Amino acid sequence: MNSKVGGKVTSEEVLLKRQQHLQRQRDVITYRMKKLAAKQEEITKKTNAVKEKIRKKYEDMKRVLDEDLRITLTQLDTEHEATEKLVEERIEDCYQLTQELNQELDNLRALVKKDTQDIDIQNAETEKRVSETLKLTDPDLIQMDEFKNEQLLSITINLLLFIRSQVPVTKKLFQSYAADVVLDADTAHPKLIISPEGDSATYTDTWQDVPETPSRFDNTLNVISKQGFSEGRQYWEVEVSGKTYWELGLTYPGIPRQGREEDCWLGRGKESWCVEYFNGNYAAWHSGVQHELPLLAGKQFTRIGVYCSFPGGLVCFLGADTMTPLHCFCAGTFADTLYQALCPGHDNEGTNWKSLKICDASRSAPVL
Repeated sequence: MNSKVGGKVTSEEVLLKRQQHLQRQRDVITYRMKKLAAKQEEITKKTNAVKEKIRKKYEDMKRVLDEDLRITLTQLDTEHEATEKLVEERIEDCYQLTQELNQELDNLRALVKKDTQDIDIQNAETEKRVSETLKLTDPDLIQMDEFKNEQLLSITINLLLFIRSQVPVTKKLFQSYAADVVLDADTAHPKLIISPEGDSATYTDTWQDVPETPSRFDNTLNVISKQGFSEGRQYWEVEVSGKTYWELGLTYPGIPRQGREEDCWLGRGKESWCVEYFNGNYAAWHSGVQHELPLLAGKQFTRIGVYCSFPGGLVCFLGADTMTPLHCFCAGTFADTLYQALCPGHDNEGTNWKSLKICDASRSAPVL
């Protein structure tokens, strides 16, 4: 058994101290491992959080793009359907004429026939290894590049904002065709108040003291623009929130102004095209033919947009808030200059006193 000799430390004591020292070092390393595990968990948690935020932004982008695709294709479909309808009508016209010619030929034939040293040395080596290990494994030396991750997240957010600013693509395109529309007070029905700027029309029960001229509507609550257009493409928007009845569209200058004939109403004659909203229901009119729009029933829009293409012979109506196509007419070729037209409608039992206001169609409506 080893013991102290001449004050010297026995081997047992040396071994005990060595054991205690190693245990302390082991405890330090074990604690370090716990700290490292905690760091690992922290890093994983933060990384997953960043990944989840970015994933959600990409999902948002996909939803935005999918919706824009749907809207764009629907717009093309409505234009196609309108054009196709016109072609079918023309085919029918040809068919009817062919029938008439066949009849005439039959008549002619009839005429022809009938015609990652020792104990002291070992301790030193161990101390060195432990020191190196502790230095190497300092959790503070392990850092996430959180700034970079925040930048990455910021870029994806900016990308989403950029995409949203560019869609719907039909909105960006139609805004480039925005027209300055000024209403012509001289054409307004006497129960309509036209703002001095010519950008709104309001119904009133009081008959205004205005001159009677041939250009004024005297039976229907209509007013048309001062300037017409006869080429290119035009787009305009009207604020319709808070109203229960309105009509708006385009017309030739020759639309009847006086009298009680239905041809004076927008869309009732061949001279005009319109979309009408009455108590939650929408309908499109042209040439006296009503096109009911049941899929839009109950939907409300802040603005309604009207797009006209002279090259395409198109008159298209849209819910401008989301660029939702409402209806599209194809005239093939327009026969005359077109004027913007609107009708704020009567009081409708006290629910329809707000004005119809023409908006700056080159800018999107503010998000409320």
